[in-house]
Parts: sequence; C-alpha cells; structure tokens
Amino acid sequence: MNALRKLITVSALAVTMLLPSLTFAQNQHHTVVEWQSIAGVITAQGVNNPVSAHINSGTFAWSVRSGRARVNLATGTASFEVEGLVINGTSFSGTPGPVTSVTGTLVCNAGTANEFTHDTEAVRLSSRGNARFSGYLANETISCGNPLFLIRIAVPEGAAGLWIATGAQRSFSDYDY
Repeated sequence: MNALRKLITVSALAVTMLLPSLTFAQNQHHTVVEWQSIAGVITAQGVNNPVSAHINSGTFAWSVRSGRARVNLATGTASFEVEGLVINGTSFSGTPGPVTSVTGTLVCNAGTANEFTHDTEAVRLSSRGNARFSGYLANETISCGNPLFLIRIAVPEGAAGLWIATGAQRSFSDYDY
C-alpha cells in the first residue's frame, strides 16, 4: 500500500511539474500575444534589475496607472499604451523625470543564447507618463519563445535601452482585432 501511495504521489508531482511546460508549448502555435497590464520596474534606487545579460533596468522604481500591449507574431504588428508611467521616489517622484521618449520591446527567448529583440520606433512620453504606439516591429513572421514585452527608455540617450516597465498577465490567442 505504501508503494502504491508513493507511486501516486510521485506521478502527481511529475504531472504538476510538466503542466506549465505543456501549456507554454501549446501556446506557442498561437499568433497573438497580449499583456493585459503594464507594471513598472520595482527596484531600489541605484540597483539594476536585469531581464537578461543584455537588458538592464532603470535604477529608479517606476509605477504605472494602466497599460497594455499586443503583438501579432504572424504579421509583426504591435501596439502598446501606458498611462501614468512615473518614477517613485527621488526628486523626480510622480513624474517621468528626464525620460521624454520610450520604445516598446518584444524580447524573445529571454536569458538564453538565442535571445533577440524587436523594438518599436521611439514614441513621446508625456509629462504625465503617457505613451502610445501602433505599427510594426518587423515586416515578417516572428518566431518567439517565451515572449516578454518591455517599455524601455529611448531619451535621454545616456539611459537608452534600460527597461522601466514590463507587460504583465500574458495571454495567447489567434484573434487579432
């Protein structure tokens, strides 16, 4: 009886560990990736919170009132909008500080040797922390494992490429509206 109980427990554990991999593999055939919200980078002042060896974070904490992003991997089209993307703390608290434009970045295969990115063109970040983009990341199909969406600094140039917000609540579908 103990052997049977042990076998059932081990089998249940194996299935539990395998399900996330199967779910991700199943979602890879979908063409549209959406992030229902955008979250600011959470970091202590002066501390880097990298996504990978190639993508570092801004070194202030940022918050977001609302936002979302969407990428159609079959067509290369993308859109994002963010409202209230502002710094928390420092003398810039409640504002975007010196950041006046941002890019949206699709990160594929993050943290692996096959990592690559696609960036939107730079868009203006208003003094209230609002930005919007709709257009193309690529003029081709994008094969993307474990897609992440980041909002990164475009201007000022000295901070360009640092991520300050990320897509959250990711979902996959075949529906493109």
